[in-house]
Amino acid sequence: MAAPTAEQFGPLQILLKLIQALHCLTRLVVFRNLSSAEAILALFPENFHQNLKNLLTRIILEHISAWRAEAQANQISLPRLVDLDWRVDIKTSSDSFSRMAVPTCLLQMKIQGEPSLCGNKTSVSAVTMELSKEMLDTMLDGLGRIRDQLSAVANK
Repeated sequence: MAAPTAEQFGPLQILLKLIQALHCLTRLVVFRNLSSAEAILALFPENFHQNLKNLLTRIILEHISAWRAEAQANQISLPRLVDLDWRVDIKTSSDSFSRMAVPTCLLQMKIQGEPSLCGNKTSVSAVTMELSKEMLDTMLDGLGRIRDQLSAVANK
């Protein structure tokens, strides 16, 4: 394919702006979860051509469910917990008597990364941490608050 000439470059720029505007419009419709013709028509300026406005609205309504499903499938998500292993260890020797017989919790989590960020191949990494009783209490308190907030949102 040959490079565009100077005469073709102007119309290509106009076409690119049109495609970008349509892309922004469809993203806005999907993001705002608009599903009625009236809601979509309200997005257009008043001086927009009426027939073109109606045609674009019909096309958007025909494809909105597929676009919504694609947007949900392609959204970036946080890493996912795959496995959790824990054990309690008690130190039996130390250079200080005060640090002997202190229980600690060893926590190992296997985390699965986002496939699209890892070259369409999921990666699983292991994270290991040692928690004292105080640190474990703080973490459990925080997780309890998260649980309560999620329950409150789910019950609405």
